[in-house]
Amino acid sequence: MSAENSEVSNNGIVIIGAGLAGWHVIDAIRAKDKDIPITLITADSGDRYHKPMLTMAISQKKSAADLVRATGVDAAEAANIKLLANTQVTDVDASTQQLQLISALRSDPVYTNYATIGYDKLVLAMGAHPIFPKSLPEELVWHVNHIERFGQLQEKLATGSQHVAIVGAGMVGTEIAEDLLKAGHQVTLIDLNDAPLSQMLPPKATARIAQAVKSQGINFLGGYQVSAITRISDGKLQVSYEALASATESSTAEPIEPLMVDHVIASTGLTVDDKLPTAAGVEFDRRTGIVVDAPTLRTSTANIYAIGDCMSIDGVPCRYVAPLRAQAATIADDVLGLEHNGYDHKPPMIRLKNKAISVMVTGVPKATGNWQVKTESDEELVMDLLNDSDEVSATVTIKAPVVLKA
Repeated sequence: MSAENSEVSNNGIVIIGAGLAGWHVIDAIRAKDKDIPITLITADSGDRYHKPMLTMAISQKKSAADLVRATGVDAAEAANIKLLANTQVTDVDASTQQLQLISALRSDPVYTNYATIGYDKLVLAMGAHPIFPKSLPEELVWHVNHIERFGQLQEKLATGSQHVAIVGAGMVGTEIAEDLLKAGHQVTLIDLNDAPLSQMLPPKATARIAQAVKSQGINFLGGYQVSAITRISDGKLQVSYEALASATESSTAEPIEPLMVDHVIASTGLTVDDKLPTAAGVEFDRRTGIVVDAPTLRTSTANIYAIGDCMSIDGVPCRYVAPLRAQAATIADDVLGLEHNGYDHKPPMIRLKNKAISVMVTGVPKATGNWQVKTESDEELVMDLLNDSDEVSATVTIKAPVVLKA
């Protein structure tokens, strides 16, 4: 196999990952320093887009191209940075501050370029990727965590009304379910728990969400686990599933008829790939991400920072868009050696995008704990989560949607 091996002398700031987090860091640095060398490395094209739009775009008939605000090439030129698109980082040597790269220029491996690049400061902004349990084979199942995969699904769904099963009724799965329903598709939402958002909210709250989801016409199957997905002769997918309590019941229980659907979407959570954090020697947890010092967003390894979906603060993953600008501004000041007050981490307000019900959460919610009802009526439910000191650590407000009279 022929390959090109080159030493690239391009120290300065290197950012791995061209999602919202990576581009926010570039914007923040360029606001303070127009000339310091910045290299952005990404496994895709580096196009700028707003990822939260992916759970609303199908009903709005927006294609992947419609969501792109600027191509990676144009954005890089505007920001005066070097873009290494379609490039993978295979190793991080923190002692020499060098990265090993592979750039696949063509499908033919003969044209694979290998390179080494040095950094003065490194920012890990590589995000998190979907979890695919064994029962959800990746080759048969979609996800909407990235614009390229979303675009492929959107093309398939544009051919007419189809039946889509969504596995996982967290925020993303619940939002996608409504989006697909509004686009005219038949939707089945399957979750291990009895109601959507059960990983973060108490049963009294989630019961209202389940009722709203079902009232729209979404087939919600709570308390079920997908056991297998197979493609059958007519191209459809057979989704086999079982009640979670079935293991303790008699083996004579009636088997559940499998679902026949056109597509399956996995919304079963995110994980952070361990390859680069391990290579860089940063403190890391595969479930929550790269551990950072909250005021500076520095990792445990010198001159390496982390931001966005791949990082965690105080053991909690940071997977919301709202704090990114403040996080990026802190990294910009710190890498440029400027005085700053430090990043003050505040959990963002969480708002479910569904129109069938209004759900807003502040603080750090968790399903279990001392939840107390503040307000309860048919129109509104407000609950506070109290900590061990009887202080409010989270609040959920659920309202029925306002129906405008004709």
